Amino acid sequence: MSAAANPIRIVIVDDHQIFRTGLRAELGPELEVVGEAANVDEAVAVVTASVPDVVLLDVHLPGGAGGGGAEVLQRLSGRSETRGVRMLALSVSDAADDVVQVIRAGARGYLTKTASGSEVTAAVLRVHSGDAVFSPRLAGFVLDAFGTGGGETAVQDDELDRLSAREQEVMRMIARGYAYKEVAAELFLSIKTVETHVSNVLRKLQLSNRHELTAWALSRRLL
Repeated sequence: MSAAANPIRIVIVDDHQIFRTGLRAELGPELEVVGEAANVDEAVAVVTASVPDVVLLDVHLPGGAGGGGAEVLQRLSGRSETRGVRMLALSVSDAADDVVQVIRAGARGYLTKTASGSEVTAAVLRVHSGDAVFSPRLAGFVLDAFGTGGGETAVQDDELDRLSAREQEVMRMIARGYAYKEVAAELFLSIKTVETHVSNVLRKLQLSNRHELTAWALSRRLL
């Protein structure tokens, strides 16, 4: 079966229609565009209605409360129907503050608009499979922001050692954006058991939610 027979469903969020049109034309057959949005409120509505696999999200968007792409992520984070949707930032900005803000909000990666259509397609495929993806010079911003200095190694090891082997497996999958039912199927557990493991992981690491868990795992290069 060809990749086009079972494409990854995506939504493009950008306030410039000419960019959305051009990007759509450049994407590979592995991807199917199921919706577009030009501002924060449209993005929340379209993603909630279509529940795509991946959202290509601009960082600077009009509308909402002025929070741009990060606001879209925050408003969608509490909705059960969009829990499995993965977000990939795609922006003209390569400023460290923009990169860190959207990753803290829950994006799985960040590309600049200098990326080609084939590069964006490859990044979507990787994000959909659970990887974190960054344009080369941007990865350093994320690692710096979440504290990966050599002096922190012992603390990081101690933190990871708090988790059992099973909790570490669950932690990595949840941090990569897997839904509870996907983790349960992969590890042959009940959904309730997965929920218990996640609660234990968050408690032991003193984290509040899965977005903080993703940031924690990224900072320790565990994904």
